[in-house]
Amino acid sequence: MNREEILARIHELKAKGVEVPTDAMIKTDEQIEGIRKASIVNTKVLDEVASQIRPYMSTHEIDEIVRIKSIEFGGKSAVYGYEGYPAYTCTSINDQVCHGIPSKKDILMPGDIVNVDCTTVVDGYFGDSSRMFLIGEVSEQRKKLCERVKAMLDEAFEALVPWETTLGDIGYLINRKATSYGYQVVKEVGGHGVGLEIHEDPYVCHVGKKHTGMLITPGMVFTIEPMVNEGKRHVFLDASNDWTIYTADGSDSAQWEYTIAVFEDHCEILAK
Repeated sequence: MNREEILARIHELKAKGVEVPTDAMIKTDEQIEGIRKASIVNTKVLDEVASQIRPYMSTHEIDEIVRIKSIEFGGKSAVYGYEGYPAYTCTSINDQVCHGIPSKKDILMPGDIVNVDCTTVVDGYFGDSSRMFLIGEVSEQRKKLCERVKAMLDEAFEALVPWETTLGDIGYLINRKATSYGYQVVKEVGGHGVGLEIHEDPYVCHVGKKHTGMLITPGMVFTIEPMVNEGKRHVFLDASNDWTIYTADGSDSAQWEYTIAVFEDHCEILAK
């Protein structure tokens, strides 16, 4: 189906009372190809981080890898300067849920876990993904948290069926799995549409009810990026920088993120 045919079906479903994406959320084949190219660069940048990350390096060094390699691979970091953000990536350590700002003062120590969140723009298109990294010898507890959150993301992706799955289904699957381990899912921050802008509609909550919320249709491109706390779900914003979010109880948090495109008969991970 081309975009016009997809939109026609969406409008029919909307007339029947189904919650559907807006026309603006439906990308053309050309746009998805542009997002794919940006996502390939984004994934290569994170691969480079994976090859160099190590104990006793500063998060500023990670930021420099992202800055330099984004350009070397044909794009640039999309987050630098975004709403005043002062760095080229986000590096969130241990109890930092997201938006940790790289610094020469923040040194990765053996036993730490860190999320590196990268968004790349190439020719006006955006790809976005993040990964958890284990620094040196990590406790079994932290290792399991990181592995389990990755598995939650993979399970949610595998469950996506165009014209059948809803955004509520995604949240239901992730939250059900998280709570089975005694973890809690952060509600204040979630996934989002991406591709033509760094953040677009819809918002993708990682807590939800089955068969509720927006229907997932071909042409949509969005992230799934569960942020899961080992302790309680409650978080707070660091007032000193207005960016970094921490767990309220000091427990560890883990996050993984994919950019996903939806086609007529399948879904595809573009950035990981």
